[in-house]
Amino acid sequence: METRNAARIGRDLSVIGLGTWQLGADWGDVTEADARAVLDASVESGVTVFDTADVYGDGRSEQLIGGYLADNPGLDIFVATKMGRREEQDVANFTLARFREWTDRSRTNLRVDTLDLVQLHCPPTPVFSSDAVYDALDTLVADGAVARYGVSVETVDEALAAIARPGIASVQIIVNAFRLKPLERVLPAAREAGIAVITRVPLASGLLSGKYTRDTTFAANDHRTFNRHGEAFDVGETFSGVDFEQGVAAATEFSELASGVGLAPSVAALAWLAQLDGVTTVIPGARNVDQARNNASAGSIAALPESFGASVSDIYGRYFREAVHGRW
Repeated sequence: METRNAARIGRDLSVIGLGTWQLGADWGDVTEADARAVLDASVESGVTVFDTADVYGDGRSEQLIGGYLADNPGLDIFVATKMGRREEQDVANFTLARFREWTDRSRTNLRVDTLDLVQLHCPPTPVFSSDAVYDALDTLVADGAVARYGVSVETVDEALAAIARPGIASVQIIVNAFRLKPLERVLPAAREAGIAVITRVPLASGLLSGKYTRDTTFAANDHRTFNRHGEAFDVGETFSGVDFEQGVAAATEFSELASGVGLAPSVAALAWLAQLDGVTTVIPGARNVDQARNNASAGSIAALPESFGASVSDIYGRYFREAVHGRW
């Protein structure tokens, strides 16, 4: 597995990490045994980054990771968690007192004294320009509750606002073959500042696996059902905000592109993303061992030809640019 190091993170991270939203909630049911098997398979495949959040299963994802790492004390795993989505999305809630409350809960769930990385979890846009918020985050570092802090964002403008702050260690943002806008400004700005870029939703909620058809359905408790039109949270988190039927059609073309370089569609999508200059780690989710191993394999793929990236841009331009480029 290839590794990358951003200056403000200060350690090597595997280019393919593991997103653990699936292990907490909103993707259908995952048992504790299945969750542990996914964590095992990821680690065995070279993954050193687990991304979680206090809201995933109301702490279940953090607790599963905390228990797993407690039972495997020799592992050197970087755990990135998030805070801020368990409360009303009001700027007035983003205070030092609430931050201490939220990080204390995550420290308990993860069974650690100091969190490796805590990220503001897609807070209201005004939070990104609040001096008081960053002062409070600096205080958490000074107190030893967190080693470093970052942000998870919905839009490019939010990412750029955060990158301008001297204490930010990481920016997490949606980037995939169906969401290319961050390549223009976010990746170069973060690279220049020494800030890690963590890319989420790398497979467009599974569209880029090439396995879905127009008739594919999902469980009622899967966000791909209940948030299809943004009913519960930002629609950009579900299928990257693209129309499902268009996504299926574009994924068919992407699958043919992947076949041309001898790769499964999901592996090609992850490898292309991991090889972008400025990306530090990619965090696909996995609900089973095969998915975890398949995802991790993308971290050791030889460099894809430039023509591959050009074809990705062509697909994006024809199917999605008009609908999504100006929105996020």
